[in-house]
Amino acid sequence: MYRPPRPALVRDRVRHVGQAVALVIAETVNQGKDAAEAIEVDYAPMPAQVSTAAANRPGAPVLWEDCPDNEPVFAQFGDAAAVDAALAGAAHVVRETFPVNRVAAAAMEPRAVVAEYDAGRAHYTIHACRQRPYVWRTMMTKHIFGIAEQQMTLIAGDVGGSYGMKGGLYPEVPLVAWAAKRVGRPVRWTCERSEALMSDDQARDMHVEAELGLDAEGRFVAARLSSSNNVGAYVTMIGFISTLGIARAVSGCYATPAVHGRAAAVLTNTVPVSNYRAPGGAPGTYALERIIDIAAREMGIDPAEIRRRNFVAPDAMPCRMPNSEWYDCGEFEAVLDKCLEKADYAGAAARKAEAQTRGRLRGIGVSSSVDPSAGPSPETAELRFDPGGDLTVLVGSTAQGQSHATIYTQIVSERLGIDAETIQVVEGDTGRLAWGTGTGAARTATIAGTAVFKAVDKVIAKGRRIAAHMLEAADDDIVFEDGNFTVAGTDRKVAFREVAQTAFMPAKLPADVEIGLFESATWSPETANVPNSSHVCEVEIDPDTGTIEIVRYTAVHDVGIELNPLLVDGQVHGGIAQGVGQALMENIVYDPESGQLLTGSFMDYCMPRADNFCFFDLDRHPVPTATNPLGVKGAGECGTVGGLAAMMNAVNDALAPLGIRNLTMPCTPQRVWQAIRDAGKAA
Repeated sequence: MYRPPRPALVRDRVRHVGQAVALVIAETVNQGKDAAEAIEVDYAPMPAQVSTAAANRPGAPVLWEDCPDNEPVFAQFGDAAAVDAALAGAAHVVRETFPVNRVAAAAMEPRAVVAEYDAGRAHYTIHACRQRPYVWRTMMTKHIFGIAEQQMTLIAGDVGGSYGMKGGLYPEVPLVAWAAKRVGRPVRWTCERSEALMSDDQARDMHVEAELGLDAEGRFVAARLSSSNNVGAYVTMIGFISTLGIARAVSGCYATPAVHGRAAAVLTNTVPVSNYRAPGGAPGTYALERIIDIAAREMGIDPAEIRRRNFVAPDAMPCRMPNSEWYDCGEFEAVLDKCLEKADYAGAAARKAEAQTRGRLRGIGVSSSVDPSAGPSPETAELRFDPGGDLTVLVGSTAQGQSHATIYTQIVSERLGIDAETIQVVEGDTGRLAWGTGTGAARTATIAGTAVFKAVDKVIAKGRRIAAHMLEAADDDIVFEDGNFTVAGTDRKVAFREVAQTAFMPAKLPADVEIGLFESATWSPETANVPNSSHVCEVEIDPDTGTIEIVRYTAVHDVGIELNPLLVDGQVHGGIAQGVGQALMENIVYDPESGQLLTGSFMDYCMPRADNFCFFDLDRHPVPTATNPLGVKGAGECGTVGGLAAMMNAVNDALAPLGIRNLTMPCTPQRVWQAIRDAGKAA
């Protein structure tokens, strides 16, 4: 992998529109803008290439001399030779290309930084919208400022959305910290929306070629996904995950014996891409689920039935898949069947016929998907009680609106039997907790939640020793349940809160027990877990305008044990909205000649709104995982992965009677209308 250096301020060559070239410090925003207008930069225009096709063409300009082919990342998964052989002998082979449009995370709260420098302590304190404050503190202290980590505190509070976009280290963070030291005052920077669309890490932007081989009965014999990912002008520290993730999606829910994935990153004169809800997984699943639908139509097999014939059986798991992913558990067919029943899949044909009488094109789309989450990576939690018995829970994760504090509070409150009002949760503060990893890849409930769980185990173990001393009993005779330490077989007991308070009273403690009640735990899973879901989407299209209306939407998910079902539903709702948003309207566009951003405001970059959706009919089919003691699976990405594919299958099902085989994203009214007109001319 080639990763070009990314300066905070460009010195010699600007490689994309939106790259910072100067820093202005002012008392007010208007003063700063006026000063920026006074800066003169002498630009020499250079050829721009904004697509993978342009960057890959013979003689294309080279963005970085150390990467002459403009291809910094390339990887393969699976068995290419086995797939070639299986496709050659398959009864039916389907091939199709799926462009995946570039999108913006467009978080409600834009990126922001506040920094101050204490000269007396030679210490920086930085508040920033971040997902991984510990990683970025290490990066800045070691590679930028050349100072010890203890000389910088990075605090990432609960911010308004990220979806992966705020996981990277942006130039503004070290620049604002430098400025605070330079002027001797706190310095603040907040990104405006136009700046965000121009400089936030963007996402997706792929060209995926899919191949699927089937036997005469519709069983998969081979599958291949080959992708080319426009990663922009720089390879961000986490941006390559989206490139590699698409090839890993080639197995899906299916027992395909031979699979192969090829993934290449391509450098262009655009904003770098980064992670965005289900990076790689959502585009890869979209291509796989679309090619399955195309195969089903060509072979005259019902789309739900062809999936049913190919699912990995529950008793085949745990298993290592052909794409090297480890699948621990799941009941994919049961999840699909439950979703089909709730969606009244059997009545879809009648609804389609009725819509036709009203001059509408109605379609139904099905998707079944997995998105391995929470792979091996540690997280730390610490429980600190005070002398009054109240608790502070410190966790290395960071929140962007997921309600992590609610989950951690539930875990602790329910196990210790203490009032939730006495619990305070602190996340993402490198000054309060020594080390952590952060939030991403639907890992928080699984990994951080388990770290909290393990820390509670240690609290109970120490509390048992203290309670035994208080109750004049042996440690082994003490039972903890319902918030009380009880001498087994008796009614003698002491409440946990009293034990926590006693922990700070030296005269009442056993001689070999330290004063206080502070316990921490760091935990990492041995393997990822496999959340999965099935979605059924129904749409109606007005052929006169190309407008798409979502009329029914059903989803059933398996995210294992749900610590808080209401929060899980919220995650699925948001995920569906983002998947559907990309499918129907969202699209970052650059001028191919100049490299200028053409979608620099919400007047040009279309975002989904509440009135673009119908009611989401959600249900669950939990299959607890053994990969963690809570039995939970990642819930953050199921909605996006399944929603994108189901939406596109529904649109194409509606258009299929017109002879349209594969309308690609985004399905804007203009593109749908044009496809209908073109199909009419061809007929």
